[in-house]
Amino acid sequence: MLSAGSADARPSSRAATRTPPPAQTKKFKTTVDYVAHFYPLWFTYYQSSLLGTTNRLAGPVRVSPLYQIVVAINVDTYYASAFLDMTEGPAMLTQPSTDLSYSILVLDPYGNTYDVGLPKAGGVYALTGPNYTGRIPKNTTRIDMPYDHMILIFRVDKFSGTTNVEKQARAFRADLMLQPLKDWRKDKQGGKTAILPEVVFAAPFKTVADALATQQPLTFLQQLQAAVMSPNTPPMTAEEQKLSDDFNALFAKKGDKFEFALGTQSAHQLIVDNYKTHTDKHGWIDFTNMGTWKPGQFLDRASITEFIQYGNNHAASAYYHTFTDGTGAALNGAGGAVYKLHLSKDQIPQADRFWSFTAYTPESVELIHNKAKVYDIASYTPPVYDEDGGVTLYFSKTQPEGVPAANWLPVSSRPFNIMLRVYGPEGTVADGTYKPPGIVKQ
Repeated sequence: MLSAGSADARPSSRAATRTPPPAQTKKFKTTVDYVAHFYPLWFTYYQSSLLGTTNRLAGPVRVSPLYQIVVAINVDTYYASAFLDMTEGPAMLTQPSTDLSYSILVLDPYGNTYDVGLPKAGGVYALTGPNYTGRIPKNTTRIDMPYDHMILIFRVDKFSGTTNVEKQARAFRADLMLQPLKDWRKDKQGGKTAILPEVVFAAPFKTVADALATQQPLTFLQQLQAAVMSPNTPPMTAEEQKLSDDFNALFAKKGDKFEFALGTQSAHQLIVDNYKTHTDKHGWIDFTNMGTWKPGQFLDRASITEFIQYGNNHAASAYYHTFTDGTGAALNGAGGAVYKLHLSKDQIPQADRFWSFTAYTPESVELIHNKAKVYDIASYTPPVYDEDGGVTLYFSKTQPEGVPAANWLPVSSRPFNIMLRVYGPEGTVADGTYKPPGIVKQ
């Protein structure tokens, strides 16, 4: 399913040397619009197909560079997630009572986030699709979902302040239960979170999508078509249906597919370029509309899928991402380069839960392998603060002399990128005016 396809799916070398079609060409323009609009569905459809189960929570035993199924993963929390299918009835969720800090993220297959009223409280909840008319069991709470196919993600904090609560967090995650109503009636203690080997989550979806869209675009289009036409796709608006129908009609015709191939490649480049248009003067990329996109913002939605899939909305978590230092030069650990980021006391992001910095590889935006097995610097680790209340962080392949280990984030001897997350934004982070200072190369 995730292979790059056969060689004959690639545009021919003869076609690749032609003059690109003008933007007003119907095949080209329709393909660009189609890919940019429906791009997130390729990821969610094939991720759900790979895992093969619905209405069952699962999470990796740990997160390391081997974990690649989701773009820009981090080690801040323990994950439990599920693809929901409520076409045949409710999915029954049981949450234990806890004092731990955790978040619940509910998304549709495009990555739009929803507040469905699911509380962070102990109890049994019947998650129902929009067309469900049956009863729910006594002593359970009904939670209406906007679509039959949704995504549910729990993120359980590993630390409470600076106190390590990993043991309790693992226990809470393991005791979460999710199963179809028919199974719940047979065993109300069934459906506990499946804690799976990390290798189960090792499929590099971003890498595969990039390779297909740029090198074998016709194969990517065929796979995207399957995703768009699957039952997982939310009901389309009239505009979306017309776009899908127009593309299907054009693509079904026999003849040269060059314009479709070029349209796919162009759309992919638009998605990547659009992400970087949200860069501030210090090099940090920030989307305050994540998960709450307005009509017409489908390109932003596709860009987030490409770089921060399954991100929270800004009210729950803020994300700042950079590929460059403060001068605009690409971050690169080659030659023993050392980078530092100084946050004055007033520049430390305000967070109800925590803030963290994570380093990623350039291609797949996944964790960087390092001998120290250190993948973040966070408020909970915690770093050593400066005398004035600020903090100075360092990014390099080896620990710089005189720098505390808690202030050093290992990177590779090649290009890398850095992401700052702020969970539970407060103050200037919450109102969208916070901007991190630029990273400086020493």
